[in-house]
Amino acid sequence: MKKSVVLYPGLGVGHLTPMVELAKVFLQHGAAVTVALVEPPTKSPDFSAAVARAAASNPSVTFHVLPPPAPADDSSSSSDGTVAHRIVMMFDYLKAMCAPLRDFLRSLPAVDALVLDMFCGDALDVAAELKLPVYYLYSSAAGDLAVFVNLARATTSYEGLGDSPVSFPGAPPFKASDLPKEVVNGSPGAKAILRALYRIPEADGILINTFESLETQAVRALRDGLCVPDHSTPPVYCIGPLVSGGGEKEHECLRWLDTQPDKSVVFLSFGSMGTFPKKQLEEIAIGLENSGQRFLWVVRSPRNPEAMLAQPLPEPDLDALLPEGFLGRTKDTGLVIKSWAPQVDVLRHRATGAFVTHCGWNSTLEGITAGLPLLCWPMYAEQRMNKVFIVEEMKLGVEMKGYNEEVVKAEEVETKVKWVMESEGGQALRKRVVEVKERAAEALKEGGSSHAAFVEFLKDLDT
Repeated sequence: MKKSVVLYPGLGVGHLTPMVELAKVFLQHGAAVTVALVEPPTKSPDFSAAVARAAASNPSVTFHVLPPPAPADDSSSSSDGTVAHRIVMMFDYLKAMCAPLRDFLRSLPAVDALVLDMFCGDALDVAAELKLPVYYLYSSAAGDLAVFVNLARATTSYEGLGDSPVSFPGAPPFKASDLPKEVVNGSPGAKAILRALYRIPEADGILINTFESLETQAVRALRDGLCVPDHSTPPVYCIGPLVSGGGEKEHECLRWLDTQPDKSVVFLSFGSMGTFPKKQLEEIAIGLENSGQRFLWVVRSPRNPEAMLAQPLPEPDLDALLPEGFLGRTKDTGLVIKSWAPQVDVLRHRATGAFVTHCGWNSTLEGITAGLPLLCWPMYAEQRMNKVFIVEEMKLGVEMKGYNEEVVKAEEVETKVKWVMESEGGQALRKRVVEVKERAAEALKEGGSSHAAFVEFLKDLDT
């Protein structure tokens, strides 16, 4: 009989994308898939557009937007605009969504498994109540998971350690300052995150968006139970890379890339949440212009630090944000795109030669599977840790120095962009990434490690 699974991606486009890719894998293996969506408490055109694109591209997947929860009492509302408070509010909102999720699951004729996002730990209680097998999709690196499930149970405080080295099973040594800021400052936001991560080992299994040969050390440590010393670790299935197939044809940037030489363009894009102040945008612009390299750059309006994260950003005014005359002077070698570009299609285009990235895991895998060297500019969450894995362990990128300071200087942008495009070191880096791209493709083929892991997961679901 056909398996029926419900995927629950929580909040945010970055969490929806890998769940949609997982839905496609379930379909390939003959399962029926429903994605239960949480609409952000603040209306978000980015979210609506992402859902519309996903639904249009995947007509065999059912997308169901859950009704909003009952209004919270006044005690939980606050005008506090800090990041920590916004994180607490997000987890409170996800907890309140358990009731609509439970009602929806009960309304379905059959559910064989519930698959949760890493931040949806409260939904474990819904699964237990309904006696459903429950799994996580961990949509970031296995290295992050190895650190976080250990960190969630740690009695050690990481506050005030600065650049002191820290070590965790399954991860290379890194600086305490590379942990998410919310963790090292001990904020209420950190407590909420760690509480969610603490519950991951309670699931029946963990699907990870990675492939085994990319993160051998972390996967081994997880499977050997080294990362969760006081609790058994459920089975771990490396089923990635889960990367969108792209498919845009008409975007202006793709037509522009069609006119550029092979491997000649540096692509700069910083994820669905990444924004820079005007001063940093100016430094990037000067660095790109002085490098003499061809570039394609996605620019978003600077975010007001006091605004809620889900609030939509206005369309960027490029003339006001970038140095005077920049767009005119670089019109023959560069293109600046407002707010969004079809990233997978850009990365896979024959003209794209390197990727300046915030090291979000979706973007990292998209760059690797396109065979592009990564210029690493982490911004928030686990991205600094990902930078360590990419640069030190995988050796697939280089660090853009200064990201921990007030501003990355134009000279650094110029130097690194020229290095990756022109130097022998850049060519060696490119060669390594192409080899890993081939390993990623092998993992997904029938008989490959990720394909075999998914088959094993489905067998375990039957027992």
